[in-house]
Amino acid sequence: MSIRIATVTIDCADPGLLARFWAEALGWRITYESDEEVVVERPGGRPNDEIALLFIKVPDEKVVKNRLHLDLRPDDRDAEVARLQTLGARRIDIGQGDVTWVVMADPAGNEFCVLRALRPDELAV
Repeated sequence: MSIRIATVTIDCADPGLLARFWAEALGWRITYESDEEVVVERPGGRPNDEIALLFIKVPDEKVVKNRLHLDLRPDDRDAEVARLQTLGARRIDIGQGDVTWVVMADPAGNEFCVLRALRPDELAV
């Protein structure tokens, strides 16, 4: 049997707004857009080749912590946190304490983490 994850779907009130934030944050591209849904994929990706982010319009407001979130691995954590803040993200405290990552929320309030950069000895060969 062969199976893979095709999309990570994110419910939201404004798919266009959130998709533009994540496309800019990740350096990805919007490949499909309607009033109800927007797809964001890596540049140069091909259909059925990798995971896409799918933003779907729903009437429900976000009221609790996400059950699923994205962890981003940058080359420079602090520089990326600053850049993401200029795009509309904000730092949040969910009780994480003193950790090596930064917890943030996107413009719709969805939590995500910006991890520390990997040390040279941690990089895959």
